[in-house]
Amino acid sequence: MSTLNSSLRTVDVARGAGYSVQQVRNLERDGVLPPAMRTSAGYRRYGEIHLRSALAYRALAVGVGPLAAKRIVRAAHERPIAQLLALLDAAHAGLDRERRDLALAKQAAEVIATEPIDDVRPSDSMGVSELAAALGVRPSTLRHWNAEGLVVPDRVAAQGTRRYAPAQVRDARIVHQLRSAGYRIDTLRTLMPNLPRGRRSEDIDAALTVRDASITARSHALLDAAAALSALIVLVAAP
Repeated sequence: MSTLNSSLRTVDVARGAGYSVQQVRNLERDGVLPPAMRTSAGYRRYGEIHLRSALAYRALAVGVGPLAAKRIVRAAHERPIAQLLALLDAAHAGLDRERRDLALAKQAAEVIATEPIDDVRPSDSMGVSELAAALGVRPSTLRHWNAEGLVVPDRVAAQGTRRYAPAQVRDARIVHQLRSAGYRIDTLRTLMPNLPRGRRSEDIDAALTVRDASITARSHALLDAAAALSALIVLVAAP
């Protein structure tokens, strides 16, 4: 591996990558940047490979987070290249799953918008067997939803039994609708916390819009990172 024209100072790499001098030193310490050359006076000297590494890490950190970004850039300094490509494939696959789950969540929001939230009364509370019968599911299904944190009933202290309050009955109806439509439990775990009693559909739509923007930003960051990594691979392979 060549550092190629090791004439950059720490401050030069910092400015080029948009980091502080200390952050550049930290990246070198963590193996994201290969070890710097040292002058006879002990000063660090970096090359293009260091700048490319820092730029790749910066984009990756936005796309996949700091820890995964460090693993990917460190893999770029190692051979075989298959390890790096496998990590990148996993990152893109993760964003693809998020996009698909988001599409399901948006469709779910339309379904949920039809659920009444103002027509519940305290007397509408139900026991496990009552609610299971009302929904046409087994009591074990409700217990599973409880274990997954989707619909958690209250426990009546005196009897030790579980009762579903009106808002929980509504949540159970929503979960039942979405499960019948093919929604996975892991998707519902993400969605249900955004649906407290009385939450307006506009608020849910706004939350999903923010999530959509986040996925788009991270996907674009991965695109930028791919270009930086491609340039980095060429430098790593240089004699």
